Amino acid sequence: MLDHDKIHPGNPLPQKDDHLSCGRFEQVLREGHFAVTAELAPLDSSLATDVYEQARLFDGFVDGMNATDGSGAHCHMSSVAMCATLANVGYSPIMQISCRDKNRIAIQGDVLGAAAMGVSNMLCLSGDGVQVGDHPEAKPVFDLDSMSLLEIIRGMRDKSKFLSGRKITSAPQVFLGAASNPTAPPIHYRPDRLAKKIAAGADFIQTQYIYDIAQFKTFMAKSRDLGLVDKCFILAGVGPLASARTANWIRTNVPGIDIPDVVVDRLAGSENQKLEGQKICIELIQQLHEIEGVSGVHVMAYRQEAAVADIIKKSGVLGDRKPWYPGIE
Repeated sequence: MLDHDKIHPGNPLPQKDDHLSCGRFEQVLREGHFAVTAELAPLDSSLATDVYEQARLFDGFVDGMNATDGSGAHCHMSSVAMCATLANVGYSPIMQISCRDKNRIAIQGDVLGAAAMGVSNMLCLSGDGVQVGDHPEAKPVFDLDSMSLLEIIRGMRDKSKFLSGRKITSAPQVFLGAASNPTAPPIHYRPDRLAKKIAAGADFIQTQYIYDIAQFKTFMAKSRDLGLVDKCFILAGVGPLASARTANWIRTNVPGIDIPDVVVDRLAGSENQKLEGQKICIELIQQLHEIEGVSGVHVMAYRQEAAVADIIKKSGVLGDRKPWYPGIE
């Protein structure tokens, strides 16, 4: 494991550069647009046409699509394959890389391979434990964690070297991301944790679900005080809740997601809870859009992917801008 514990908020942090990936998602952020990304449902399929069908749900409404990497420690089509398939027709996929299943040798090989196939955005994650998935008997790897992975890929990109020190002939030009959970305890530590990830190499951040705006504003205020919003792009995580029952299950069983009682009560009192959950998501996006330092939103609509376009449209955060899709040349 790399000695990333030496990284701390007091160290000089990298500034936003202009030489990283030349990808469209990065360009949208650097031009100052409010970016929208969404999470593709993991596929249990071997067909590229199924990937395209899923992506079409977001056409014209998102700037990037996350392809999950063994989401929930379940088997699905690989993130590398989904991203290569999407990049082949012009989409701007975000490849998630989980440290759970592969060692540093395999991961560095995937980074080069994905970059060769046009993938320019990568999100570094530690990954869920195998015990929560459908193969609990699998052997976890965790050779790296998210911060050491960021450091390694940044070295591949900026120094043209593998972790071993061996020279890379053509460095992968990638835009590096990481996850953040602003409402996970200890809450006061979250901005400092974010600073460590930026120091390790994160150019953009996608957060866990945000339902408590007041709490998130506190996180963003400290992040601004630390100068972090000048060093990376922060996309706040949002998602429509299907019901009060779902909301209660999430806040009871998923660590770090704070769903206030007022949200649960509003869902419970609605005649159409799924529609009300979508309305709440729209309102959250609008509120997040007004917070200084928030560069966009990341929409995670589990089993409600078909509603994402309508949610984004009704939020109004894109204005007159229409993100690229295959029908736009």
